Amino acid sequence: MERSLFGTNGVRGIANEELTAELALDLGRTIASLRDGIIAVGMDARISSPMLKSAVLAGIMSAGSDAVDVGVTPTPSLQYYVKSTKAKAGVIVTASHNPREYNGIKFVSEDGTEFSREEDAEAERVLLSKKFRRAAWNEVGSVFTDDANRVYVTGILNRVNTDIIAEKEYRVVIDCGNGAASFTSPEIARRLNCRTYTINCYPDGRFPARASEPVEENVSELKEVVKAVKADLGVAHDGDADRATFVDEKGNFVSEDVMLALMAKYYVERNGGGVVVTPVSTSRCVEDAVRDAGGEVIYTAVGSPVVAKVMKEKNAVFGGEGNGGLIFPEHLLARDGGMSFAKVLELMAEENKPLSELVKDIPHYVTLKTKVECRDKKKLLDGLKAEFEDANFTDGARIDFEDGWLLIRPSGTEPIARIFAEAKDEKKAKELLETGIEKVRKILTD
Repeated sequence: MERSLFGTNGVRGIANEELTAELALDLGRTIASLRDGIIAVGMDARISSPMLKSAVLAGIMSAGSDAVDVGVTPTPSLQYYVKSTKAKAGVIVTASHNPREYNGIKFVSEDGTEFSREEDAEAERVLLSKKFRRAAWNEVGSVFTDDANRVYVTGILNRVNTDIIAEKEYRVVIDCGNGAASFTSPEIARRLNCRTYTINCYPDGRFPARASEPVEENVSELKEVVKAVKADLGVAHDGDADRATFVDEKGNFVSEDVMLALMAKYYVERNGGGVVVTPVSTSRCVEDAVRDAGGEVIYTAVGSPVVAKVMKEKNAVFGGEGNGGLIFPEHLLARDGGMSFAKVLELMAEENKPLSELVKDIPHYVTLKTKVECRDKKKLLDGLKAEFEDANFTDGARIDFEDGWLLIRPSGTEPIARIFAEAKDEKKAKELLETGIEKVRKILTD
């Protein structure tokens, strides 16, 4: 049977339709059948998360394993907790930035990394076979609670220059998007001596204020508040806070690729060189900035587990995706919105410059992104291979032109195709994007 349940980031689907309590129960049995020892379980703030988390916990205990329930927590907080304690694995119930009707379940390894694609494939085999461990009545597991967020916030503060940040007394605005960051990012800011203004920093799985994904069109309120209170920085998170996007002191949104390039440059410079790992969907501005700083970029398929795996193999100094998902290997080999927030403050303090000045040195490209409905991913990929024989098929099809590039790839989490286009000027980028849209629609309708 083809692997179909586990996508780029675990199992996702519409809650109680595609991702049911019965499936969550079996996923709990699966992780307990694969890993011996205590398993930590956390969740985001979605309405369906308590139901699914309870089912996962029941599955773990039915297989004879003990579980620690850490409640509502950012995904990187759960991952850091697993890495830092005696837990042998973790499960996070979250659909990250997906619409509110979705939810997901993702497995975490003992070192805090997301399950690799190979580990997900193994988990799917166990899940489909239904060959779970089943404990006797007197050997079922138990569950206890712990505060993963406390462990996580302390871990972040131990990895940044708290003194130099605290001296600046920065004014920051935090938009948690009614997600799990509500319990962590305001606390990080407080302990860094920031004067803090919060918006949407209370958990609400209906996402009443804005859509969960912290892209520019969803954070207009943050931009306005930054200007109104004359803040030094604005930060926005997605539902599970593994991503962070930023607004500078002028109220301007800084693109995710530029932030990735800026932080990659910072890490390469302070390490005297080194490797930076990022997917094929990343802007060329990252490679330009890294090369100028004396480093090297290695490209991977899209997906943070793939990036983290290659970072570990290559002993990379930094890595991440151009969607606000930055990876700080000295802390955790996973995307981390809270650490991103703290590190941007550290960079501003050490350079003694506002964010708008820091990003001026990053080369400028126009990057456009869109998505098109796609319910037949195999047909799309076959059509792309026939249409673009010379493309790079590391992940989807990346077609490089003399004056830009185009990437078309099926999503691993939604029934869509993602299209990326980049060029030095907007006119050319729009032309490439339209070319991508037309090609996808033509392939799918033929």
